[in-house]
Amino acid sequence: MLREIVLDTETTGTDAKGGDRLIEIGCVELVNHIQTGRTFHRYINPQRAVSEGAFAVHGLSDAFLSDKPVFADVVDALRDFCGDGRLVIHNAPFDVGFLNAEFARLGAAAPPAIDLEAVVDTLIMARRKHPGAANNLDALCNRYGIDTTRRTKHGALLDAQILAEVYIELLGGKQTSLGLGMVEVKEAVAVEEEGGEPVTVGVRKVRSRLTPEEQARHEAFLAGLGAQAIWRDYLGEEGSA
Repeated sequence: MLREIVLDTETTGTDAKGGDRLIEIGCVELVNHIQTGRTFHRYINPQRAVSEGAFAVHGLSDAFLSDKPVFADVVDALRDFCGDGRLVIHNAPFDVGFLNAEFARLGAAAPPAIDLEAVVDTLIMARRKHPGAANNLDALCNRYGIDTTRRTKHGALLDAQILAEVYIELLGGKQTSLGLGMVEVKEAVAVEEEGGEPVTVGVRKVRSRLTPEEQARHEAFLAGLGAQAIWRDYLGEEGSA
């Protein structure tokens, strides 16, 4: 099982070494490149003013943040959520720089610093896949047809959810499953209930491409395998995901 955490942050400014602080963290859990629905989201009191430039981007004011917990009060919950999952971040040096700066302020109680080499940087992936093109999050959403109408301002959780969709596209639009190998899901990540509407697992929806006759033949084939169908232990009694 591959567990990944897509992470995004918002900050008081752009200079972590100069004293700017985290004000929002959003995380989305992926298992085998599929969104599980588990998320982490916290606003943080930075104990300093938000710059005008940063406020114009995310709209989080000093007044709004004044009653939020400080980073020391949320770090344990963040660490518990991330666990040993691999981090996926767009322009990772920026977010990792801020996280490591916050860790350093905690002294002996701090988690280990995040190693950039262990982080999947989707900006690097995008530059390799689309050299010479714009590869910010908005440009990638436009390229892959990902809806951003819900995004009027930057927000850590929403941006993490959108980045999770972009990440799958950068991987080629494929996701691993416990079925018969790789399943192409360029339009969505979803399963369909028997005789019902598509049930969204990720964000967008698809229907099964099997006709009722093809599905019936598939089920008959699985039934004929009997005990040889060793993947039934993973997929359930019906033998289908």
